[in-house]
Amino acid sequence: MAEKLRFRDPEFAKGIASKIKSLAPKAGKVKICHICGTHEWTITHYGLRSLLPENVEVIAGPGCPVCIVPAAEIDEAVQLAKKGVVVTCFGDVLRVPGSQSSLLEAKAAGADVRIVYAVSDAVEMAKREPDKQFAFFAIGFETTAPSTAVEALGNPPLNFSFLVSHRLIPPAMELLLGIGDLQIDGFIAPGHVSAIIGMKPYELFPRVYRMPTVVAGFEPIDVLMAVYMIVKQVSEGAARLENEYPRVVKWEGNTKALDLMNRAFMVTSGNWRGIGRLPDSALQLRESLKDLDARAKFDVKVEQGRDILLGCECHLVIIGKIKPNECPMFMKACTPAKPIGACMVSSEGTCRVWAKTTSE
Repeated sequence: MAEKLRFRDPEFAKGIASKIKSLAPKAGKVKICHICGTHEWTITHYGLRSLLPENVEVIAGPGCPVCIVPAAEIDEAVQLAKKGVVVTCFGDVLRVPGSQSSLLEAKAAGADVRIVYAVSDAVEMAKREPDKQFAFFAIGFETTAPSTAVEALGNPPLNFSFLVSHRLIPPAMELLLGIGDLQIDGFIAPGHVSAIIGMKPYELFPRVYRMPTVVAGFEPIDVLMAVYMIVKQVSEGAARLENEYPRVVKWEGNTKALDLMNRAFMVTSGNWRGIGRLPDSALQLRESLKDLDARAKFDVKVEQGRDILLGCECHLVIIGKIKPNECPMFMKACTPAKPIGACMVSSEGTCRVWAKTTSE
């Protein structure tokens, strides 16, 4: 508890903010992009932006795993449910809009859609009800992929399969650097993802793109320290990969988790909501596990999904080009009670984070 309180010490935070301000004149205008919904929650909830000088800005990138699930893959889950398959998923996924329907709407129409807290819960359900077919909608970044891999490699029951929708973070970070009118001067990399993949996958950002990159934890002090480390690099004209979160993140990552992922999945291209198709950014089950692939098992086929509804600007929020309150629908047509865009659904979605803070 004492350790946690230290990471939330207001005076310590003010001290770091003072150091950032002292570097600000030499650094010039600095725009830092984080890639984590939890980072956005910390920044917004604790009002960290108010501690920063005017020339230092922190924007949110595509770090919400629920927000970037393309509508077509929600459509696949809905189609499975309509075929009579019991679809299991995390609670945040339930209200994410597909092209025509969400899983919550499919459930309301009579489909068997169940919330689980872990993929192992879904496997146990399938064992208890062998007369029904079950599928787990496996979403998330590298953080949750190992738990899917464990169950896929663990000989699940014959009435169980996976609808895999895992995505990988580094390719999305690289995409952001190719957007011509989006200024980014440094990255704050996500701590949870980095606990799995380690530091090595981020090496190309300082080496190839001259982009300061810092892996950070989730307490207010963690985030402020990451901002300070990046501003310091910018003021020095340097570009380094640094680890602010060594208490959790190791250079090599979690080697056991990485081995499980490698045994269960192969890397492929994948669509991201509001972004499009990114090479080497998604996971799919290996050929040796094809009998567990719900798409093949139940002949799931959907047309191209409709990711963004007219008037919604989630696609711009996801890549950090606009702030949530710059979307014309924010807290008007689109609210937490009735989300229109995916960014308003999940507790890690940038719009949802801003909406909750606005209502507090």
